[in-house]
Amino acid sequence: MEKLITEAVKAGMTYAEYNSLFKRLVEAGRTTGESTTEKITYTKLNFSRSKRLDKTFFLTDIQAKQFRSLTQKQTWLVITEPWCGDGAQTLPLLHRIAETSPHIDLKIVLRDDYLDLMDAFLTNGSRSIPKLIILDEHMEVLGDWGPRSNAATQMVTDYKTTHGKIDAAFKEELQRWYNQDRGQAIIKELLALIPVIAKGALKEV
Repeated sequence: MEKLITEAVKAGMTYAEYNSLFKRLVEAGRTTGESTTEKITYTKLNFSRSKRLDKTFFLTDIQAKQFRSLTQKQTWLVITEPWCGDGAQTLPLLHRIAETSPHIDLKIVLRDDYLDLMDAFLTNGSRSIPKLIILDEHMEVLGDWGPRSNAATQMVTDYKTTHGKIDAAFKEELQRWYNQDRGQAIIKELLALIPVIAKGALKEV
């Protein structure tokens, strides 16, 4: 596990590098991994949505202060893909948090390039993304989060129970929920992790 994590962090992209890749894919009409029409379409949509969040999402003063309370160096490693809708809604928020806290280094890797690492952080047996792995300065895991907030996860569960699977109609419904929530469900859950990861980091000192 330590080797997998160390290699991923070393090769991980910064947010700017990830967005540069994102932009090149959209301009070329391509995507990562298996290139299907659906994934190419979602990659284009996700790029637009993430750019909008980059411009419109900001932490409140209270939220920013809480994230700045972290005093130990950490790496926030995110496993995602440009075609992932939940990733597009999450990464801009994580970037804003990393901008706010001088102790958080945000790194991003593509799931299909790191399946062994992904398989160590499955969600109910599934390679669901995005997955955030919070690491201390020694690359020890302090905690993880993802692929989506509890509220969004409940929406997915309820829809699958009723309809059997996720379809285009639900994806539009989930997008409307994201627009209304404005990232607050994710931020609330990440703030709740602060005492846990801070305690874990202190144990390593």
